[in-house]
Amino acid sequence: MMAEKTLEDLFLDTLKDIYFAEKQVLKALPKMARASQSEEGKAGFLQHRDETQGQIERLEQVFELLGKAARGKTCEAIQGIIAEGEEIIEEYKGSVALDAGLISSAQAVEHYEIARYGTLIAWAKQLGLKDAIPLLQANLAEEEATDKKLTQLAEASANAKGKKVA
Repeated sequence: MMAEKTLEDLFLDTLKDIYFAEKQVLKALPKMARASQSEEGKAGFLQHRDETQGQIERLEQVFELLGKAARGKTCEAIQGIIAEGEEIIEEYKGSVALDAGLISSAQAVEHYEIARYGTLIAWAKQLGLKDAIPLLQANLAEEEATDKKLTQLAEASANAKGKKVA
């Protein structure tokens, strides 16, 4: 019989999930930066790559607090979101709608991460993992800020440009 699964197990599994996700995002961001047709878009994706590196380091600190090895667990959700983004890059290359598509994929990533961090923070509180909470909150705050920046970028340029008939 399998041992009873606990909230601690669920927390660790979800931590492994977001750790895997952040590492996949780190790999995807330079591709998105290269594909972006606007300087702002390129700069935004590269800036977020640097931030993501910091987020990975914070997650490694959370693993350390738990006395566990920092290990990812395959996250099908993030792989699917990134694959959709790559499809947009392929299908919209050279089109006026490309940047709008890139921003929409980036926001899908952010929303997934925001959901995961929100959950981890709630569980960390329940589990009394006081030292993990500020680390997770710092990551959440950065994801939310990136999401806002993406919305501004979309409203300022990409969506409007996407409407223009070439």
